[in-house]
Amino acid sequence: MTRFRLADGPQPLAAKVPEITALFWVIKLLTTGMGEATSDFLGNLNLVLAGVVGLGGFALAMWLQFRARRYVAVVYWFAVMMVAVFGTMAADVLHVVLGIPYVASTLIYGAVLAYVLRRWHRSEGTLSIHSITTRRRETYYWITVLATFALGTAAGDLTATELNLGFFASIILFAVVMAVPALGWWRFRMNGVLAFWFAYIVTRPLGASIADWLGKPHDIGGGRGYGDGTVAGIALIAIASLVAWVAVRRSDVQPPVVSAEDDGDLDLATA
Repeated sequence: MTRFRLADGPQPLAAKVPEITALFWVIKLLTTGMGEATSDFLGNLNLVLAGVVGLGGFALAMWLQFRARRYVAVVYWFAVMMVAVFGTMAADVLHVVLGIPYVASTLIYGAVLAYVLRRWHRSEGTLSIHSITTRRRETYYWITVLATFALGTAAGDLTATELNLGFFASIILFAVVMAVPALGWWRFRMNGVLAFWFAYIVTRPLGASIADWLGKPHDIGGGRGYGDGTVAGIALIAIASLVAWVAVRRSDVQPPVVSAEDDGDLDLATA
């Protein structure tokens, strides 16, 4: 019997993720908010429709992304958007359907993320986004991204509801936390790989808290009440505009890959 391997399929011709710029973080933050608002909007509209769009869109996005041989801005960010929607639904299932408290689901997804990162590093020796040049590493990358979205959704709901901070206070909290890797990398020589994944994880609860604050009614976490559908639509338009810009300018295409030894990677594995 043939066994599935992460390395199966055509190998990439170039790095499959974008270069990290300020615009990357803007689009990433918008996708987190869009995913939160879209998931809530569809869930309230029709659960069957939400499941079809979430799972079907995620499957289509992954198929397109893995089919590409190099980074394509439209394909990559479509994948991120659908991971945002699907990851939100995955986090909500544990709480809404199974009744698991947000503190427990946060710990569960945190453990899942830690396990995936450990397996990735033990397998490849690097967690650098500049090393996403093989099918195996790309697979690890997207599993990690999905875990960060699920973890971030659970963490954002935990602070806003179970800890009773509300959405606006949660925004302030996660903005401060996100400043840690930004300042650490900029001023204190924090390892670039660690800083990237730290910031990547925190953008999820930050973006989700912003979307909930704008979309939810005032009696739910102190929201502004503009509606989940409205927030999702505005975020989608902003994402489409920015992705079109980077697709034309190609300013986010990674330069030639350097070796892991020259990439400032951090050894996160234990003996």
